[in-house]
Amino acid sequence: MSEERFQLTSKEILEKDFKTSMRGYNQEEVDEYLDLIIQDYDRFTQELERLQQENERLRKNTSREMPTRTQNTNTNTNNHQVNYDILKRVSNLEKAVFGKKYAD
Repeated sequence: MSEERFQLTSKEILEKDFKTSMRGYNQEEVDEYLDLIIQDYDRFTQELERLQQENERLRKNTSREMPTRTQNTNTNTNNHQVNYDILKRVSNLEKAVFGKKYAD
């Protein structure tokens, strides 16, 4: 999200003046309500910035971990090959020691 999408800033809300008329709104009540809106708007902006920073941090961590996962996959494949080779050797050793009867 970019700041361009927001139409108002908290400063613009604070500085907004409304015209008064004979039967208009209570100016103090409007000001109190706008103060609440400004506080919420500021919190929203802070939370948005925090989430954008966290998102960026997570993207960086993910890009660093990707090669590690690939290496783990290669290591696991190599381990399976080594395990298969060891089992094959043990099987051949059993045949040599105990003969063909044991293998059947």
